[in-house]
Amino acid sequence: MGDFHPATEEYLETIFELEEAGIPPMRARIVERLGVSAPSVSETVARLEREGYLVLGADRQMRLTVTGRAYATSMVRRHRLAERLLVDVLKVPWHQVHEEACRLEHAISESLEAHLVELLGDPGSCPHGNPIPGSANEVPIEYAVPLSDAAYGEPMRVSRIDEALESDTAGLRLLEENGLTPGARLTVASRADDSVQVTADSGSVALPMSVASRVYVAAV
Repeated sequence: MGDFHPATEEYLETIFELEEAGIPPMRARIVERLGVSAPSVSETVARLEREGYLVLGADRQMRLTVTGRAYATSMVRRHRLAERLLVDVLKVPWHQVHEEACRLEHAISESLEAHLVELLGDPGSCPHGNPIPGSANEVPIEYAVPLSDAAYGEPMRVSRIDEALESDTAGLRLLEENGLTPGARLTVASRADDSVQVTADSGSVALPMSVASRVYVAAV
């Protein structure tokens, strides 16, 4: 997509991910996700609007233009392919691949992307269960709910991990150590104000609500 512009790519990817999660892409959400100041976000969003990547509506929601969506889709695709490479080929621990892929995605050219697709077999989803845009092996969209809202005692399967949790290395490590990665089966045993107790093949574990609310599960 041309020269590397860190802020442009980071913001467009975040807007894409907010849309994917069904969250209205507003500047306040960018502040929360990226941990930057509100004035800095406003300045960058204004620049991206001038450059034709997005439109800021009267409702304060950001909408990607055709150019912006193409850019964002390309970066998300390369990021998730990089995650698959790191897990499937290089055997990097699952909880570490997001941060490593954030660095690697910017070095993936169109030519290298094609080689990655061939090497990996054109995977339909990343190791966190999120779809890889443009894959021929499209992952069916299923009805999934946050683990924090899942019914008690019903067999469930981890469907995907919200992108917001992927930057929480400690949260991902907790899931990995307890085998609660996409595809794992579990049941909700109890729920408190600050945690959800689940039972899985690895045993029983209490997940903080900040983690449980960002793990999506589907009925088995």
